[in-house]
Amino acid sequence: MSRLLLVRMSSMGDLIHTLPALTDLARRFPDVRVDWLAEEAFVDIPRLHPAVDQVIPIAWRRWRKRLWHPATWGALRACHQALNARRYDLVLDMQGLIKSALVARWVRNTPLGGYAADSIREPLASRAYDKTYQVSRSLSAIERNRRLMGLAFGYQPDPTPPNFGIQPGPRPDWLDANDYAVLLTATSRAEKEWPETHWLTLGAALQSQGLSVIWPWGSAPEHARALRLVEALPGSKVAPRLSLAQAAGLLGHAAAVVGVDTGLTHLANALDRPLVAIYTDTDPQLTGVVSSSCAINLGGVAACPTADAVLSALARCRAGTAA
Repeated sequence: MSRLLLVRMSSMGDLIHTLPALTDLARRFPDVRVDWLAEEAFVDIPRLHPAVDQVIPIAWRRWRKRLWHPATWGALRACHQALNARRYDLVLDMQGLIKSALVARWVRNTPLGGYAADSIREPLASRAYDKTYQVSRSLSAIERNRRLMGLAFGYQPDPTPPNFGIQPGPRPDWLDANDYAVLLTATSRAEKEWPETHWLTLGAALQSQGLSVIWPWGSAPEHARALRLVEALPGSKVAPRLSLAQAAGLLGHAAAVVGVDTGLTHLANALDRPLVAIYTDTDPQLTGVVSSSCAINLGGVAACPTADAVLSALARCRAGTAA
């Protein structure tokens, strides 16, 4: 097999969880060329991995809101043409949803593989596949992706920690020369947020340790929160609006990262930074960061960690990175 189209359109954390499977594949079959179909907002993520040859953007989230607009149909045709511009030996749907299976079917005259019906939450998607693979739903997202890729290519993933295989790029030029901590306060649901009072306690403690504190944001409400936090914590800094590639540069050179259950937290994990991931409404056993000497998950469903617990865990992570 010489060329693979990998279908994993969204969300950001899910794309990041797919990277170790790609690293496994590249180690065993370095000659396989990989293209990746991803939502337009997330195309910077697969571009970070050296095994990816081409990223094909899709704008399904935007198109579905204007499905009957002529420009949408023109964009759909262009995406269809891009998917068929190259000859693939296999299309592998690693998302396992009806929408991803239908889009993957746009590729003509190519076998389509994906999860078996009892391995995904939308079993109907498996009817679109020519080849199906059984993977336990009790495994973590990263391990499921590694197993699926291994089954599709006929190998067993090594029992080693996941290797995301990416590098951060340059350190942002708007930062001064000081070491800094990135505090990721934004997440997709209010239930997954951490109290602002906790963030301020943590930020003040980090400043007392000589670290600059950076507050990134991605939307107007998140920007408003970052402005509130920087006003309450003088000396901290609101980041400018960042692309995902720029966010990788910011995270990849940080002395410490603390984040809630959000894609950027997983990106910091993929970049092997000292990291504490905070969970208040989801189970880190299934979607948490990869635990290591420099990365720790705290909390869980209806379990909100204290600022002191996060600060203590972060000290262990920083010590683990230095070891």
